Amino acid sequence: MAESTRIPREFDSRAKAERPKKWLPPTMLPDPNPEPGYAFRWIRVSTLGTNDPGNISSKLREGWEPVKAEDHPELRVMSDINSQFKGNIEVGGLLLCKAPTEKMKQREQHFAQIANQQMEGVDRNFLRENDPRMPLLNPERSSRTTFGRGK
Repeated sequence: MAESTRIPREFDSRAKAERPKKWLPPTMLPDPNPEPGYAFRWIRVSTLGTNDPGNISSKLREGWEPVKAEDHPELRVMSDINSQFKGNIEVGGLLLCKAPTEKMKQREQHFAQIANQQMEGVDRNFLRENDPRMPLLNPERSSRTTFGRGK
């Protein structure tokens, strides 16, 4: 019987067949490693060097909490020098915050409900002015953006 020239699977590696990783410039706002049960968001604390306490305080009341730099060493970010949030991750007037995913789903549902109520109000007002000679049964709600000639 002929001897097999097949390489056993445990010695076969795809690393040789992979393309070399291409260098990419770092992003301005890095993404932290995901944490189960938490959503991350960059929240504005200042604009052009002027603090925005109203924005950050409203976000903190919504349930967002600043992320500690020691909890995410993979980000390798040097926070702003004059930051009022020492020990947290702040870049260019934006503070990295996290909140429980469940609370953010509730927030999304709340704002979706408000948007739906507004659309229903628009529909009621629009259909109230409906002329029986030209009935408007189902208002169309699609939009499309095209650039150029759209060939």
